[in-house]
Amino acid sequence: MRFRHPDGTIVHLAYCTNVHPTHDVEALIDQLVRYGGGVRERLAAPRLGLGLWLPAPVAARLAGEADIARVQEALDANGLEVVTLNAFPYQGFHDRQVKKAVYHPDWVEQARLDYTLDCAAVLARLLPDDAARGSISSLPLAWRDPWTAQREQQALDHLGRLADGLAKVEAETGRTIRVGLEPEPGCVVETVHDAVERLGGVDTERIGVCVDACHLAVEFESPDSALAELAGSGLSVVKAQASAALQIDEPGSTTAQAALRAYAEDRFLHQVREWSRDRKAGRDDLPEALGGPAALPGEGPWRVHFHVPVHEHPDPPLRVTQEHLTDTLGGLFGAAGAVTDHVEVETYTWSVLPQGRRPAGEAGLIDGLAAELRWTARRLTEDFGLEAVG
Repeated sequence: MRFRHPDGTIVHLAYCTNVHPTHDVEALIDQLVRYGGGVRERLAAPRLGLGLWLPAPVAARLAGEADIARVQEALDANGLEVVTLNAFPYQGFHDRQVKKAVYHPDWVEQARLDYTLDCAAVLARLLPDDAARGSISSLPLAWRDPWTAQREQQALDHLGRLADGLAKVEAETGRTIRVGLEPEPGCVVETVHDAVERLGGVDTERIGVCVDACHLAVEFESPDSALAELAGSGLSVVKAQASAALQIDEPGSTTAQAALRAYAEDRFLHQVREWSRDRKAGRDDLPEALGGPAALPGEGPWRVHFHVPVHEHPDPPLRVTQEHLTDTLGGLFGAAGAVTDHVEVETYTWSVLPQGRRPAGEAGLIDGLAAELRWTARRLTEDFGLEAVG
């Protein structure tokens, strides 16, 4: 889906395919046909953007040009296009338990650099001829512990080599690919402010930030302040992720605790932040915040890193940070110029929602993904004056 900002920028809207298990090229092509094509048909859209997730073995195979023509044929046949990749999860994103494994390998390790450059090579091949550039989102250096000055220097060295590799891809293909590091609760780069402090030495022509609205909300960061700080630092918003977090205003009540426990599941990490008395406290996972010796006091509102469908509202007393997401989109597109041109709806948690809120089979997931894109498209057009152009 494409939109034209009043400043003339073509803005690409996609949904992220990390919601689908992918183990090999056959599974990838199957998801393009069944889900990508299905969502496009449900929306009656002339073309649909996908934020493609490629596990490392699949990215390596496609970067070697094996099967990439088949992937392109599947995209074309189903009215799909790819301008952005999500290269945060390396592989195994649908294992029984992911939790902190999603942060490995990190940017200290050669494997992370190799994987990201494979993704860049693939994206340069898949990028539509009329797309201005491609984008890739990646993890924000590493999980926070262990972290040393030596590890930080190794990570920054790898980012320097990444910039060199992206320049080589551009020289060889004529396509510009940029990478955005995605601040996330609990990581070395946890907030946009952290990104400004720690990434000041990167090649800002090729490396910037991926702003995930769910993460921004969980950290109680103001969209306007965060985006202003980025603009002042010279770090660009390479892409944005339209996502929403869980919020509970009075987490100490028995009703609230019971409602939150329904979202405490075993696969993904659900970091929690509490804002009370002008201070922020946090825990690394929802069960830890809810009970035991390290439980959060529940004296102020909680926000939980659980990507909930952006168009839905859970049962009270739970809420979603939908207003914060709208404010984030406003900061990106409501001004005279578009801050970014790539938006990816990233709700990967459909299969681990509480039982009564999970989609019913393939058709239910297609309906849900289409509804999220429809909601986001309405914000872009009705709230911020963008024009749908395809």
